[in-house]
Amino acid sequence: MSKHAKTIQIAILGASGYTGAELLRILVHHPRAAIVALTADRRAGQAIESVFPHLRGLGLPQLVRIEDVDFEAIDVVFCCLPHGATQETVAALPEHLKIIDLSADFRIADPATYTEWYGKPHQAETLQKEAVYGLTELAREAIAKARLIACPGCYPTSALLPLVPLLEAGLILAEDIVIDSKSGVTGAGRAPKEEGLYAEVAEGIHAYGVGQHRHAPEIEQGLSRAANVDVTVSFTPHLVPMNRGILSTIYVRLAKNAGADGLRAALAARYEKETFVQIVPDGVLPATRHVRGSNVCRIGVFPDRQPGRAILVSTLDNLVKGASGQAVQNFNLLAGILESTGLEQAPIFP
Repeated sequence: MSKHAKTIQIAILGASGYTGAELLRILVHHPRAAIVALTADRRAGQAIESVFPHLRGLGLPQLVRIEDVDFEAIDVVFCCLPHGATQETVAALPEHLKIIDLSADFRIADPATYTEWYGKPHQAETLQKEAVYGLTELAREAIAKARLIACPGCYPTSALLPLVPLLEAGLILAEDIVIDSKSGVTGAGRAPKEEGLYAEVAEGIHAYGVGQHRHAPEIEQGLSRAANVDVTVSFTPHLVPMNRGILSTIYVRLAKNAGADGLRAALAARYEKETFVQIVPDGVLPATRHVRGSNVCRIGVFPDRQPGRAILVSTLDNLVKGASGQAVQNFNLLAGILESTGLEQAPIFP
């Protein structure tokens, strides 16, 4: 892919889901992106506006099957396919393509760990070895050179951005981390499910995947690399009756002589020049309504009433910074252009 080309030819595989729709919303006015192919096997032959009426009138191509895409005319592929469906598809793609995968299929570096948590062997272990974990702010140089980028999950993004710098700096203890996360219902995808029905979600909140959510090993992988020891966390996700948003409340034990103010100062220094990670001032509480529709992650740090502990609060939009927005950030790195290109939109409020 030439960094000097006028436009970069893009295909989005699995364009009929929420992350596909969000990619289209972001990329349709991107100055370097030309969307030339959209796939959705069950809706092949349909216009995109029949799936997403809000995208009417944008001149987008018709939906087709993956096997009908002329990949020789494509530079970059965004994969928005379901977990478990991406490995074999990506393995069959031409080698000249740059691939940005939004599924979980290439996030776990160890194939044995993938098999343990996803219940089946990895189907593209050779490709897995060259995949780069695409948490943009923490892997920028590797992402820019990668052929295959595995974009992080929404929960892991909300946890790793605050925790990794603190573990690397030795300010918190790796053996005592508790992550309590809440997500909007779009995090479960667009496929019809009984547990996603309005009456099942509205007017309530519930935990799920307790002690066994598949994002746990992804979080632990990133934290273990930062701490240089094996890290096991307590992680519990919850579903809340809102369309989009992630809020993670993270409980940590401080290292000797560390305090909440020091944690906040360390994070502020680490992310001082970052466009999309904001460390809020002392006493300010991050909220999902402050990042909705944006590519921003906001992080707050608070002293716990228990001595020697602190509380981190991290929030982001699960469809943007937690998925499609971060994917576009990584696309911009591949293209050698300003990282914020196409992502300048402010949060939507209220």
